[in-house]
Amino acid sequence: MNDAAPNAAPQTFYLKDYKPFGYEVESVKLTFQLSPNATKVHSAIRFTPKADAEDNRFFLHGEQLSLISAKIDGTPVTARLVDGGLECDVPRTSFLWEAEVEIDPAANTALEGLYMSNGMYCTQCEAEGFRKITYYPDRPDVMSTFTVRIEGDEPVMLSNGNPTGAGEGWAEWHDPWPKPAYLFALVAGDLVNHPGSFTTKSGKDVELNIWVRPGDEGKCAFGMEALKKSMKWDEDVYGLEYDLDLFNIVAVDDFNMGAMENKGLNIFNSSCVLASPETSTDANFERIEAIIAHEYFHNWTGNRITCRDWFQLCLKEGLTVFRDAQFTADMRSEPVKRIDDVITLRARQFPEDNGPLAHPPRPEEFQEINNFYTATVYEKGAEVIGMLKRLVGDDNYYKALKLYFERHDGQACTIEDWLKVFEDATGRDLSQFKLWYSQAGTPRVKVTEDYADGTYTLTFEQSTPPTPGQPDKAPRVIPVAVGLLSPNGGEVRGTEVLELTEAKQSFTFGGLASKPVPSILREFSAPVILERETTNSERAFLLAHDTDPFNRWEAGNALAKEVRVAMVLDGAAPDAAYLDALEKLVRDDEQDPAFRALVLSPPSQSDIAQTLHERGHTPDPQKIYDAAETFTQTLAQQLETSLPRLYAATTVEGPYVPDADGAGKRALNGRILSLLTRLDGGEQAARQYASADNMTQQYAALAALMKAEKGETQSKAFFEQWQDDRLVMDKWFALQIACAAPETTAATAKELTQHPLFSMKNPNRFRAVMGALAGNHAGFHHASGAGYQLLAENLIALDSVNPQTTARMCAAFQTWKRYDSERQAQIQAELERILATSGLSRDTHEMVSRMLSA
Repeated sequence: MNDAAPNAAPQTFYLKDYKPFGYEVESVKLTFQLSPNATKVHSAIRFTPKADAEDNRFFLHGEQLSLISAKIDGTPVTARLVDGGLECDVPRTSFLWEAEVEIDPAANTALEGLYMSNGMYCTQCEAEGFRKITYYPDRPDVMSTFTVRIEGDEPVMLSNGNPTGAGEGWAEWHDPWPKPAYLFALVAGDLVNHPGSFTTKSGKDVELNIWVRPGDEGKCAFGMEALKKSMKWDEDVYGLEYDLDLFNIVAVDDFNMGAMENKGLNIFNSSCVLASPETSTDANFERIEAIIAHEYFHNWTGNRITCRDWFQLCLKEGLTVFRDAQFTADMRSEPVKRIDDVITLRARQFPEDNGPLAHPPRPEEFQEINNFYTATVYEKGAEVIGMLKRLVGDDNYYKALKLYFERHDGQACTIEDWLKVFEDATGRDLSQFKLWYSQAGTPRVKVTEDYADGTYTLTFEQSTPPTPGQPDKAPRVIPVAVGLLSPNGGEVRGTEVLELTEAKQSFTFGGLASKPVPSILREFSAPVILERETTNSERAFLLAHDTDPFNRWEAGNALAKEVRVAMVLDGAAPDAAYLDALEKLVRDDEQDPAFRALVLSPPSQSDIAQTLHERGHTPDPQKIYDAAETFTQTLAQQLETSLPRLYAATTVEGPYVPDADGAGKRALNGRILSLLTRLDGGEQAARQYASADNMTQQYAALAALMKAEKGETQSKAFFEQWQDDRLVMDKWFALQIACAAPETTAATAKELTQHPLFSMKNPNRFRAVMGALAGNHAGFHHASGAGYQLLAENLIALDSVNPQTTARMCAAFQTWKRYDSERQAQIQAELERILATSGLSRDTHEMVSRMLSA
């Protein structure tokens, strides 16, 4: 289902060219006559010309549609099919447009529009999938009410809003809230529901359902509770109530994204809603809870208030990611959540921000909007919201949000609208802060210090390296949270937020008895790279004494990086002082187990490669891998006498509960087990695997055994036990590659692509294999180039089937310029091979072109 002509030059869209649609859409009525290969869609849409329209052209988007008929006010008309849609001569007064089209859901492997997933009809319309359903002005600023009739022989037929009628072979739905077409949804199939209910704070009863395939009913309870928690939390924290009589969630096997917030009918990738102790890990449970919250929170920040155009995507996504992070912090551990978020930001967004795919949270141009569902739009967009909240304070933040919902309910908005409510609510000028939305790149903040006569001075210099299309960057507003510690570990100055607004600024702290130890960028108060000359002894001091949990972890993480870098560059042995500090921390039972687990989790090998690159060295993936193995083995030996006791102390007894306390203990227990397995030949891991009654412990044991090359028997047993569970099998596929040695990684992945259970048409399975290949740093970047070649071959094969997934997986190559010339040549050859593919989709064409042109 390729949208582009062979080797066609993709069209570029620009923010500056925005013009409103020339017609109001007063109402939309759709009738679907379902058939796998020949679904007919009848649309009846009332248009009214705008008196002040800049453009009166009547153009409706449409792709891969067979037009059967078109009418205006009941009279047949001849529409002109043009590139990307149709045009027609229309009256200059209100009129009813009717069209009938035929589409082929079964052939829709791109999973955009209406498609089939294992015999079930489902839709994905964000960003521009509705144009594959019928002719319509498929843009987010066109909002209207929808009435939908579904005709077919499916037992369950769902759409947005509230049900208005049903009978043998039909169902009707009406959504009273105006929405853009990207929020339209339809699901029909053999489904069963897990029911629930929620009473809003104003006393309204809401029916809740999670719809799944027969056999999956037992995996819905956690998702239902997460939904109820989300609804209550949004009322308690933001004062927002749900606004329909019904809220439906549907689990779909084949889905390009995690989930979709369609009004009243959220469609979820099954991996993001189905959970049970036997099949899901603690990480799965936490992710499911967060994603359900995210999609529910979109009901207001995305649905009731949407974005004017796709350039404003971070308006809804950044704000909603920030809200779901708040939710998870409240439900679980706030410090651990913050640390996890920063780890993710640095792993996904920083490379994007500092490479060929760099773009601001609100880009100025794009060729394919699907390529901008990125970490910059989501995670960095959320960080920008967090900075804004930190600058104006909690009270002013919620005051501004209240004004935002009152002023813009039912509208399609811009970043300017968003910032204006903060200016109006607080009286603050945010014109300089707005640069965070328009400038790409991660700012560097260099810090120097001076102490004399009881006065301590911190001097900050900010700069942002050039990025594609943006060689020069103006200073931004950067909130830097700072605390000061005394040499004995006490806090002499609590956290203060310093506002950087200039290229260079100094701040003084007086009345100090001695030179303090600074704790800078507490809670990671801004998404920047902090540059400051320090020592390992100071990092060890902060790891032991800092009162800010994030900076305490950060000190340990920085120490770990310095040790690894020295091992890679100089062949140094693991630093004894750091090993001692780790041992002291991990044995401290007073510390949060989840925090100890994070400190025991080393920086990723990709992170070490980036650190070396930033310091002017060419990273060698094999040396980085060898250093990681040496360090972990040395740490295991250092802790040898403590590991059995630590393992016993962190083993959670009793029935499995996916709560924060149990998850923290199991996380630490898993780290301990992986170290213990290096010393005992896998005896304890084998016992745990045999006795585990939940996936977290079973999977941790299997991973420890496979990493130690002791798990062949358990891997076969795991496959036999779970081969009929598609989501657990995704774990099995990924683990085979993640645990492979560098020299066998590509061969292992290639062998798995020939496995009977591998299908590139299923995004989850494709990502499990190819994502694991790209994630095995030393294996993917093996000097043979086999990893690059295998990924490129599979991306070329997938592109004609599913361009969205292909384009997103291309990002595995985005850091190619940091490696040696031979690896660069190998990757460049593969990128050029992809680009030369006949009929390459515009999605993939844009991604590869950007990487090659940087």
